[in-house]
Amino acid sequence: MPSIVTLTMNPALDLSTSVDKVVSKHKLRCSGTRFDPGGGGVNVARVIQRLGGQAGALYAVGGPLGEVYQGLLEAELDGATPIMIEGNTRQSLNVSETSTGDEYRFVLEGPKWREEEWRGALDRVEERLSGGAFVVVSGSLPEGVPDDFTARVARLAKRAKARCVVDASGAALEAALEEGVFLIKPNRRELSDLTDADLDTREEQEAALRKIVADGGSEIVALSLGGDGALFASADGVFQIGAPEVEPRSAVGAGDSFVAALVLRLADGKSLQDAARYAVAAGAAALLSEGTEMCRAEDVEKLYEELRA
Repeated sequence: MPSIVTLTMNPALDLSTSVDKVVSKHKLRCSGTRFDPGGGGVNVARVIQRLGGQAGALYAVGGPLGEVYQGLLEAELDGATPIMIEGNTRQSLNVSETSTGDEYRFVLEGPKWREEEWRGALDRVEERLSGGAFVVVSGSLPEGVPDDFTARVARLAKRAKARCVVDASGAALEAALEEGVFLIKPNRRELSDLTDADLDTREEQEAALRKIVADGGSEIVALSLGGDGALFASADGVFQIGAPEVEPRSAVGAGDSFVAALVLRLADGKSLQDAARYAVAAGAAALLSEGTEMCRAEDVEKLYEELRA
């Protein structure tokens, strides 16, 4: 199987907890508190390992919170490599309101990077690339990192004959498409922002995906549609995989689980159709986990078999 490398430029120490009801001006007694090492690429690597694969995770870390983050990640994930920075690793807070089932997610701002730091991160990525490898760039870019950073990673991947997978939004996604990548995974809102169109109908969505592929922006486009599953496009055409019915507990990590399962299956030489089913199953499985916990392998396999039936 080709190697898989993930890159997380702006990870977060995730804190999840629950409270009966969120109200203003009152001291709220929380329960069920847990900490997890979060961030797009890190979560992708964590899920790949849970599903029986292996991924090398490159992740930025710094400051006192970074020490806590690094300890949690190294205890869970094999092959994680820190990129040390001066700034302090950010935090995020996920609060579940038990009386209503509502979920509140607060993401704090991350550290500001110096130019020598983000250029050093590119060097670390280049060192890990090899022919046929997958490099997954997932999550936001911190302050100080240029919008074309993801495009620079894609350029390095091309030189190494590796395949660049991008799960980003806004200017970073636009720059990556201008460079050309192997796969992108926008959601409906991100694709709408990218194309400056509402994309309310299936026909409009298909047309947008076909254009990205035809223009050479991405060989594969996986458009996540929440409860409607996902729409996939490549040079071979467009198809949709519907989502299995689940009782959602938390939406955290669904997109990262989706990407992890998709890349793992493609790296294993499976067809796009098979990888797509596995990805939709993993995204749905993530909804069954509490707070910031990632999907469980047994849930993924069960839902995948349902989609194959």
